[in-house]
Amino acid sequence: MKRLAVALACLVLPSTALAQETRPLGQNLERFDYGAPVHWFETEAQGQAVRMAWLDFAPQGQARGETLVLLHGKNFCAATWVETAEALAAQGWRVIVPDQVGFCKSSKPTGFQYSFAQLASLTRDLLQQAGVERPVLIGHSTGGMLALHHALLFPNAVERLVLVNPLGLNDPIAQGAPYAPLQTLLEEEAVTDAASIRAYQQRVYYGGDWSPDYQRWVDMLAGQYATDGGTAVRQAQARLSDMIQTQPTAHRLEQVKVPVTLIIGQEDLTAFRGNTAPEGVQIATVPQAAEAAVERFPDAELVPLEGLGHSPMVQDPAVFQQMLVEVLKAGGKTSRPE
Repeated sequence: MKRLAVALACLVLPSTALAQETRPLGQNLERFDYGAPVHWFETEAQGQAVRMAWLDFAPQGQARGETLVLLHGKNFCAATWVETAEALAAQGWRVIVPDQVGFCKSSKPTGFQYSFAQLASLTRDLLQQAGVERPVLIGHSTGGMLALHHALLFPNAVERLVLVNPLGLNDPIAQGAPYAPLQTLLEEEAVTDAASIRAYQQRVYYGGDWSPDYQRWVDMLAGQYATDGGTAVRQAQARLSDMIQTQPTAHRLEQVKVPVTLIIGQEDLTAFRGNTAPEGVQIATVPQAAEAAVERFPDAELVPLEGLGHSPMVQDPAVFQQMLVEVLKAGGKTSRPE
């Protein structure tokens, strides 16, 4: 396993945010600017018309002939990837960034049966319409789970995987976290607001630190809840949480046929549903799960990012982009030591 370490001194910034009213942004973020042109993929799923928002960044300069697909996490959107996508396009890659159904600007159909297989199928169809074959999938958090499911479901339609602090490498229920019924998840969503989103992200994602740059993503999430369509958002988020807890990839890592690079912010405290585990039961954090998982993939490397947490592309874009470009240029062909 090749390990590439990046040292980063954490700058502790005092919290300067004051309590303020959340601006409603619409259940599909109609009033949130992504900072890039939004395209639409319209199709049908489970008997309902759905559409997916997606961004498309053309390669700059000499094109590499390779397409990268960036997959967002549960608490983020395609917009979170824009700065990274622009940096990658400047290096000659075409970059596509979709919003998954149930998230952000995309549809949130009533009663939808969310599964990673369904989301992967919709993403494959979008990519086919965009003329993309065998892309590199770069997935963050829940997007990392989706990338793994996509590669398992369509192994011949993926070149390789780059997983950034992915969920799904361990199985929280198997490790002792109780199953949360949908009603429990709905009750949790009912009390989600800007204050709770920020408190969670500050503690778990950023090791207690906070920067004004992070607030945009809190406002984005909270603005969906604080709208007339907030009920549809809460329903979708609860059903997506149920999907995450019941469909881990932990038991299928040996079946992944493409090269995998795990880019892991080492200060990440994320342990999905870990806060519900009985006393004395420890659910693996993302870095702990990655350490164990990298030995089980047929072809994988681990790239630890020291001093960074769950969302390195937000926390230190320059360091993250430099490392990601290095990984991509290496082509997933680095060798693991004996």
